[in-house]
Amino acid sequence: MATNRTFTMLKPDAVEKRHVGAILEKITASGFRIVAMKLTQMTKADAEAFYAIHNERPFFGELVEYMTRGPIVAAILEKENAVEDFRTLIGATNPAEAAEGTIRKMYAESIGENAVHGSDSDENAAIEGAFHFSGREMF
Repeated sequence: MATNRTFTMLKPDAVEKRHVGAILEKITASGFRIVAMKLTQMTKADAEAFYAIHNERPFFGELVEYMTRGPIVAAILEKENAVEDFRTLIGATNPAEAAEGTIRKMYAESIGENAVHGSDSDENAAIEGAFHFSGREMF
């Protein structure tokens, strides 16, 4: 059953390149309401735990290094059909394959530095949101 919330992170490359404002504007212009948001930096342990599903993959070490190299913006977004609509808004993981007008087409450099994370299911949205936010931080 679909929920009305999803989780996103604006990744270190998007923060470093000062795309945060433009990306947040695109998100809100697409009808999403921000119900929780913070600028934070993941520790190595945080990144290893958050991406544990990928720990056997050859890119895991690079992923952890990338996600800890600078601050991220973590956010929980609300909208009808949030997960699916946000996945459409961000576009394909590979920006070369992403549709025109998507966040990754506009702001990502590569598959590895793809500017933004979006939950892939309602279940993961709840888990990922709870990883970064307590209940008192959501509005």
